Amino acid sequence: MSTTSPENVGLRERKKAELRNTLIESGLRLFHEKGYEATTTEEIAACAGVSQRTFFRYFASKENVVLEAIEEVDELLCAFVRDRPADEPPFRALRNAMRDHWEVLEREELHLQGSAANFISRSPELIEVNMRYCARRQSRLARVIAERAGVDPTDHRPALVAAVFYATLNNGFQAWADSGCGDKTDGLLEAFLEQLDLVPDAVCGTWSRVDDA
Repeated sequence: MSTTSPENVGLRERKKAELRNTLIESGLRLFHEKGYEATTTEEIAACAGVSQRTFFRYFASKENVVLEAIEEVDELLCAFVRDRPADEPPFRALRNAMRDHWEVLEREELHLQGSAANFISRSPELIEVNMRYCARRQSRLARVIAERAGVDPTDHRPALVAAVFYATLNNGFQAWADSGCGDKTDGLLEAFLEQLDLVPDAVCGTWSRVDDA
């Protein structure tokens, strides 16, 4: 008969979760400081205060550090989308959920996780991973949008809204990067929101011509 108490099991699982989070944070911090390609798993382990062997007990590769960080943030975003008022239009709900979930990331000092997708978007090593993961995260968000709106799963609109949302975030990141932000995440949320607010007019509005000014 096992002598392991539920309390000991719970403590062990909490410690494992804490170390996993430490490894993720260490990896993302190094990716920001040195770049994804220039960072090694040995350096991530050393930054977290463990051996490289311990690192590989938690992650198969450094790419998994990025993907798990994004998974956590996506789950939080989906939860905020579900909690938006029922009468709020889908894209507006996404925009406001993005704002609110980012505030939680900042408050819980998880802003590095919130910007983890940036490594995928600008890393040659992660281009293929990016394509696979983008499809998965868009599908997940589309399902949440469809559930919230109460529409048929075969309706194409939720998938289209999710695709536009993530394309807009990519534009926001590019605008933020072009502004000379360096490795800090300051101003990234503002860049996202600015691009998201442009979408309705960009898609449905009448554009002014330069020569009309």
